[in-house]
Amino acid sequence: MLKWVMTGGLVLPLLMICGMFFLFYLRFLPFRSPQKMWLAMRTPAPEGSVSPFRAVMLALAGTLGVGNIVGVASAIHIGGAGAILWMWIAALIAMILKYAEILLAVAHRREGKNGFFGGAYYYIKDYFASRNLHRVAIAASALFAVLMVVEALGMGCVIQVNAISSTFEGVWQVPKWITGILLALLTLPIILRGTKSISSLTELLVPIMTGGYLILSIAVLILRRDAVGDAFSSIFREAFSPESLGGGILGFLTSRALRLGTMRGLLSNEAGCGTAPTAHAAAHTVSPAAQGVWGIFEVFVDTILLCTVTALVILVGFPNAELFENDAIMTAIRAYSSVLGGWSDWFFCIAIFCFGFATVLCWANYGLESLSFLSRRPLPRLLYLFVFGLCCFLGSVSTPENVWMLSDSSLAILTTLNLLMLLLMRKEIKQETLAFFQG
Repeated sequence: MLKWVMTGGLVLPLLMICGMFFLFYLRFLPFRSPQKMWLAMRTPAPEGSVSPFRAVMLALAGTLGVGNIVGVASAIHIGGAGAILWMWIAALIAMILKYAEILLAVAHRREGKNGFFGGAYYYIKDYFASRNLHRVAIAASALFAVLMVVEALGMGCVIQVNAISSTFEGVWQVPKWITGILLALLTLPIILRGTKSISSLTELLVPIMTGGYLILSIAVLILRRDAVGDAFSSIFREAFSPESLGGGILGFLTSRALRLGTMRGLLSNEAGCGTAPTAHAAAHTVSPAAQGVWGIFEVFVDTILLCTVTALVILVGFPNAELFENDAIMTAIRAYSSVLGGWSDWFFCIAIFCFGFATVLCWANYGLESLSFLSRRPLPRLLYLFVFGLCCFLGSVSTPENVWMLSDSSLAILTTLNLLMLLLMRKEIKQETLAFFQG
């Protein structure tokens, strides 16, 4: 029971309850004001600053990953086609949580010589400090920052690198240790150049890799267009069986996972975790609520768009696609190659590298920003860079089961603490929302 709680057994109901609460508390804003949402996303940024679009591309780099492929295959394996409907519903509820946490991060960010910076640890600290609970402010915000560093080294590095190296070895027979060294050499110089350099790269990389994956998926669906209608029908037909309900919720929660387990699912779009606000806080935006709208867009792209096309490809690929019970990524790869041929395996190697590398870069930045919150001294930053490079190598050659356990536990605490802060700061969220959408 303790293990179940520590690895996130309570997180799913907390996410759903908090999401439903904020939907009604904010009177379904911003969803019932689509014109204002559109205007918020079109706001330009001054030359040389981090634009709202660039910030969301950095955040998407952290949420998009190989698990968008793996988690969907896992969901279908667990609960059948109907699981996908519950993925959609869970994602729609999660959108409001992503909006709320980004709003708070922008409202409580700081400004330095290189622009804005911030994250959940700043609004945690500000809330308790404003109530003269200074020890609580220091302890709670520091705990959050430490756990962010743990997540950056574990989930953001070891697990992503392991997925890339396993794929390269399986398709191209590249030794895993070579992939690990290559990723370390590629990642560390980019991290040293700071947030603007990372966001500049992800601004280019994320649209290209997302577009390429969508094109490949649409090609499969066009070639198997006769089966698309039946795939959609099966999603709605099977959605209300107990197996599909369980599989869909787990699939939502595992859409960036490499194996089954409840906490894998938070990595689908990170809604409610308090991680993505680190990227969004750097954006030059007209309002905290305006940047929060980009969080809704982020969840839409991650879960509604990419997970849906993956699901449809897998559904139309069966029964020709082979189902690997303990290897969800091979299930997805065979679903594509069964329609397009063996060359698509090569594309998947490149796609997994791009998705994984973008995630590694984003989380490296999250860890460095969190470490900067704890200490501005150069020595901890240098040690972090050394350890991160070492984790790239270790992740490539290890089986990261213990890392998953540590990541699950830290992510459960991060999410629980962040959801508590959203509820405690609900009045500020509502005030900012009403000021922007009804002002």
